[in-house]
Amino acid sequence: MRRRIGRPGIIGQAARTAATTAVVVGTANAMSRPRGQAAAPQAAPQPDYAPPPPPAPASGLTDDKIQRLKDLAELKSQGILSEAEFEVEKAKLLA
Repeated sequence: MRRRIGRPGIIGQAARTAATTAVVVGTANAMSRPRGQAAAPQAAPQPDYAPPPPPAPASGLTDDKIQRLKDLAELKSQGILSEAEFEVEKAKLLA
């Protein structure tokens, strides 16, 4: 088999370019890391946070007031109270 003299063929040139690129990229990666650091740096541990405080209790709404509001809403849905009357009574309860 004859050996080719002169410029390398397209396959040889591609292989040489790929090898050169791999060396350059590897060197750039190694130089960008501080000495002694692993190739894949570990993620920093997440700090522990305190759980959120429980929601504040509803101010002024007792079971009695809630039941009274439900009764008013039922009276309004039955047509016994108008929208205006319902709003007035609701404002009195929530004040």
